[in-house]
Amino acid sequence: MVKEIEKAGFPIVQMANLVPVAKTVGANKIVPTISIPYPLGDPNTSKEEQWKLRYHRVGVALDALATHIDDQTVFEVKF
Repeated sequence: MVKEIEKAGFPIVQMANLVPVAKTVGANKIVPTISIPYPLGDPNTSKEEQWKLRYHRVGVALDALATHIDDQTVFEVKF
C-alpha cells in the first residue's frame, strides 16, 4: 500500500516493527517501532515515559517525511 500512495504523489513514512518486511514490500522511508503489540509505547513504563517515546518516534517520522532520499532508507531512532 505504501508504494501505491507514493505513486499517487503523496510522500509517506512507514513506521514498522518488522523492518525487513517493510524493506521487502518496497517502503522508501522506514522508521523502526518498538514491538508488535505496542509499536509506539511500552505499557511497563509510566504514562510520562510512554508520551516521551511516542513524541520522539513521531518526531523522527516527521523529520523523515521532510528528508529527501534517493534510496530506501531506515531512519535511526536514538532515545
